[in-house]
Amino acid sequence: MGTYNFSGKHNYSFPTSIRFGAGVIDELADHLKDKNLQNPLLVTDPVLSDLEFFKSIIANLKKTGLSVEVFSDTHKNPIKSDVLKGAEMYHATKRDCVIGIGGGVAMDVARAILLRINHHRDLFEYDDLIGGDKFITEDVPYFITVPTTAGTGSEVGRSAIISEDESRKKRILFHPKLLAKMVFADPLLTMDLPPHITAATGMDALTHNMEAYLAKNYHPICDGIALEGISLIIDSIEKATVNPDVESRSKMMIASLMGAVAFQKGLGIVHSLAHPMSSLLDTHHGLANAVNLPYGLKFNYNGFEDRFDTMGYHMNLGANSGDKVVDFIFDLNKKIGLPKKLSEVGVNREHIDPLSALAIADFCHPNNPKPVTQEDFKKLYTEAL
Repeated sequence: MGTYNFSGKHNYSFPTSIRFGAGVIDELADHLKDKNLQNPLLVTDPVLSDLEFFKSIIANLKKTGLSVEVFSDTHKNPIKSDVLKGAEMYHATKRDCVIGIGGGVAMDVARAILLRINHHRDLFEYDDLIGGDKFITEDVPYFITVPTTAGTGSEVGRSAIISEDESRKKRILFHPKLLAKMVFADPLLTMDLPPHITAATGMDALTHNMEAYLAKNYHPICDGIALEGISLIIDSIEKATVNPDVESRSKMMIASLMGAVAFQKGLGIVHSLAHPMSSLLDTHHGLANAVNLPYGLKFNYNGFEDRFDTMGYHMNLGANSGDKVVDFIFDLNKKIGLPKKLSEVGVNREHIDPLSALAIADFCHPNNPKPVTQEDFKKLYTEAL
C-alpha cells in the first residue's frame, strides 16, 4: 500500500465526479446553486434523519436559501412502496433534484426514486434481471450522493436493490443513468458511527473487495482496485472501530468506494449467503456478510490458492500466506466485536432450507470462481450455524 495524504481534499473522476475529504459536505449548497438547483429532495433513513449532523446539513442548506424536503419513510431492507411514496413526495413538493444521504438503504431508495420520477411502468418491469433496463429511456433528475457509512460503496453505484412488499424477494434496478452526477464523500460524517455499525459496514466493504477479486472473468482493472481496497481496510478497520480518527475513517471511506467500483466485475458466494438473511430475517446486510465471509472464503480456497496468496500478501500476512486468510478473517471479526456463528444473529436450524432456496436463486453466485449448488449452501449455513 502506498502512502497517502488524508488531510487534504481531493477531486476524483472515477466512475463519476467525487469530492473527497474531511469537510467537503460544507460545499454542497454552493454546488447546488452552481447547477441552478433550488429544491432538493433529501432521501435518508429514519435513524439518520434524527441525528445532529443530518440536521446540521439541512440547516446549512436552508441558510443559503434552498428549499429542502426530507424523505425518510423507509424500511431497513427497502421495499417498493417506500420508493413510490418518495416519488410522490418529489412531485407533490415540486423538487428539482435528489440527494441520497446515508448508507446502502438510503442510496438504494434514492436511486429508485430517481428512476421513478419520469418512468411510470410498474417499478419491477425495470428489473435488470428480466431485461427491464431497455425501458429506462427517459431523463432522470440531477442526483447527488453523500455516504455516511464506509460499507456499501453505493454512492458510486448505478443499481438499486429493492424488495417486493409481500414476498420480500429482491429485485435489481440497474442503469448508467442511475449513477450520481456528484459524490460528496466526507469521512467526518462517519466519525460518530457506533462501533458495531462501523464494524459491520467495514466488513461489508472488505467482502466487496475480496469477492470482486475472486470473482470469475478477467478484469485486471477491478482486481487492482480490489487489492488496494483490501489493503486499506486491513490497515484501518480496527482503529476506525475501536478508536477512530480522521485518517482511519478516510481510509475506510475510500476503500468502501473502491469496493463498489471493483465489484462491477462481480461478487460471489458470500453475498448469496447474506442476501437471504436480509430477506427472511431482516439481518443487517454488512453483519450477514461479515459472519458468512470466512465460510465462503474457505469454500473457494481449493483451486484458487494463488489468488488467496495474493490477498494474503495485501493483508500483511506475508508471501504464500493464502492458507492463513480464513483464520485471519475469523480473528478480525472477533477483534471488532462481530459474531462467529449465524446462531448469534438469529438463524435457527429450521431457517436453513428456506435460506438455501433463496441463496441458489440469488444473482451473485453465478460470478463465484467455482459453481455452487443448493446442497453447498445448506452445508455452509449448517457449518456457520
